[in-house]
Amino acid sequence: MQTNNHKINDFSAVLAEKFGAEGTAQRAQFDEDAYSFYTGQLILDARKEAKMTQKELAERINSTKSYISQIEHGLITPSVSVFYRIINALGMRVEIVKPI
Repeated sequence: MQTNNHKINDFSAVLAEKFGAEGTAQRAQFDEDAYSFYTGQLILDARKEAKMTQKELAERINSTKSYISQIEHGLITPSVSVFYRIINALGMRVEIVKPI
């Protein structure tokens, strides 16, 4: 790992060292786990901002509190359709845009 005054210069090298090079199974698993965690945090933050309990959210999407908890903890990744139902239940929307 290359550092300068405790600052990381090449984060991709750090990831490769710790989780494997891009294209490896280990790195793919890390990426999936990171996306699951990030998705869970987005939903958790939005739910709290909406002042809604896990049970209330689960009832709105016809699911269980346990399922919402697993999503928020990054243990599972919801399907696209469930993600959209959750986002809708939280009064949010997804916007897909082309990069500039």
